[in-house]
Amino acid sequence: MQKRRTFLKNTGLLLGGISILPQYAFKPCFQKEKLGVCLVGLGNYSENLLAPALQLTEHCELRGIVTGSPEKIPVWQKRYGLPDKNVYNYNTMGAIANNPDIDVIYIVLPTGLHAQYAIKAANTGKHVWCEKPMAKTAKECREIIDACEKNKVKLSIGYRMQHEPNTRKIMEWSKTKPFGPIENVRAEVGWNITNPPNTWRMDAELGGGLIYDVGVYNINAMRYTTGLEPVTVTARHENTRPQVYKEVAETTIFNLEFPEGIAANGKTTAAESINILRVDCEKGWYELSPFQAYRGVKGQAGDGTQLNTYIENQQAKQMDDDALAILENRPMMVPGEEGMKDIIIVEAINKSASTGQVVKLL
Repeated sequence: MQKRRTFLKNTGLLLGGISILPQYAFKPCFQKEKLGVCLVGLGNYSENLLAPALQLTEHCELRGIVTGSPEKIPVWQKRYGLPDKNVYNYNTMGAIANNPDIDVIYIVLPTGLHAQYAIKAANTGKHVWCEKPMAKTAKECREIIDACEKNKVKLSIGYRMQHEPNTRKIMEWSKTKPFGPIENVRAEVGWNITNPPNTWRMDAELGGGLIYDVGVYNINAMRYTTGLEPVTVTARHENTRPQVYKEVAETTIFNLEFPEGIAANGKTTAAESINILRVDCEKGWYELSPFQAYRGVKGQAGDGTQLNTYIENQQAKQMDDDALAILENRPMMVPGEEGMKDIIIVEAINKSASTGQVVKLL
């Protein structure tokens, strides 16, 4: 808990400063037909991706913030026209329960803080959106799900790729199997990071390393590509720079065995630039490269089929889909159970890597 307290105390330093984005100017009147979203945590992802994306959405808009960095408040208020009553800190966010402007609380904090603040959000009676990875442990994921169910609010996990159209096509093919039975899946993501910043992502407690930060994309892709759940896990961690990667792995290589004889091979790394989802089938193949990127996701199939449908903003699409599910009282596209399944596998990967043994998933 000391690391968590230290993080919150120093949030402003760790998450960086605010840069003005005039092209996303504040729209002066809240439109009541839209859901009001409150961002919890004003780091890079909120500042440069979610808040700008909320200016592009049709069914929701930014109406509140929760931050531990007082110096950020006037900048955000000026940029987005947020009234004082819609600004909170981590100790006062429970008061959001009494704020009719806010319908959704979006948790955008380091992974190790997700459970604490997602549960706090659920207890306000507002709907909860939680960034991926859902939490550090499956136990924490279950606690978030239970809190949302207890408070009768909807829960969605921020897997934006499941809202992206080319990825949706891959998910459809898991059912239609246009190239016959799937035989092998390969999902790899990495960057050649020569001088990694010493942020919370390098902290075993707060971030958990690449296997949490991007590894869940690989795992999630293996699951939605096959439409199945794995039965065994084998994995290993590699570290060529132990003086830099002191608490988390530089590279993790893992293999999942699925029913129907399907093998899946995954890799997350800070030592190599890779970004591919490849599916080999009995009668052909298809792939996305890059398969995990903020824009430009594209791919092809062995028969010449192109997977290149373009959308301008993935985060806006994700939040609009989730807002519509709330407004129309439909199930979320990516519910809490989906996030928890990936964390169960992450824990199995870490266990296999530490023991050198195959881990069976029940």
